[in-house]
Amino acid sequence: MKLVEIYTDGACSGNPGPGGWGAILRYGAHEKELSGGEAMTTNNRMELTAVIAALEALKESCAVELWSDSKYVVDALSLGWAEKWRANGWKKPDKKTALNPDLWEKLLTLTEKHELRCHWVKGHAENEFNNRCDALAVAAREKAAGEGT
Repeated sequence: MKLVEIYTDGACSGNPGPGGWGAILRYGAHEKELSGGEAMTTNNRMELTAVIAALEALKESCAVELWSDSKYVVDALSLGWAEKWRANGWKKPDKKTALNPDLWEKLLTLTEKHELRCHWVKGHAENEFNNRCDALAVAAREKAAGEGT
């Protein structure tokens, strides 16, 4: 099974507002950058979309080391929160509806195809790949907002 490193980040101006996401996939000497944006979204939706897009880009089952500065994504995946939300009809323990069930459903389905290990990385710090993902996300956000034209 191939080992792939994935770095992701999301950005939003206003919450909700224009948003963007960026992802970097690394396999051996190969590196691929992905990004995209939406005119009206939230930061958490962009964080989730980055992970989804990166996993969708994989052509076969892989061992994936996922690096994200989103505690929302990392904790919900690694601590099993998202799976519990799904099992409970997208309800959290406090009986409130979990946010972004459409994206979580898509992400959980993708994670079933891979051996995924999640790692939290401090954003806007020393990690060059997280910083590059942030730059990709910001550029995509600006394009989605019409600022990059």
